[in-house]
Amino acid sequence: MRFLSISLAVLAAGACLTMSAPAGATSTPVVPQAVDGYQVVTLPNANVPNFQRRTVFCPAGKRVIGGGAEAQGPNAVLVGSFPTDGGNGWIGLGRQIGTSTVGISVFAICANA
Repeated sequence: MRFLSISLAVLAAGACLTMSAPAGATSTPVVPQAVDGYQVVTLPNANVPNFQRRTVFCPAGKRVIGGGAEAQGPNAVLVGSFPTDGGNGWIGLGRQIGTSTVGISVFAICANA
């Protein structure tokens, strides 16, 4: 089972960035040009000990504006997904029942400071 955690700010921003479509049509989220330096930075999946934090950082000069993490494995549970104290990255951690390791991916949504 796979879990994805996304901050409420990202969900709210995503709702604001979705363009309206006529009835019966589908809509696609759009990133406005007003988000200067928008960039998603990914820390690919890696197996780590249960509860070990994995952190992805924004490039120099950028700040995190959202993010998320994913716990991967048959019994994986995402335990935490939150910004770094300095506001320049995102942290993810999890555990997997019945084993000592878990796969964790982390994503940071960054923009110019």
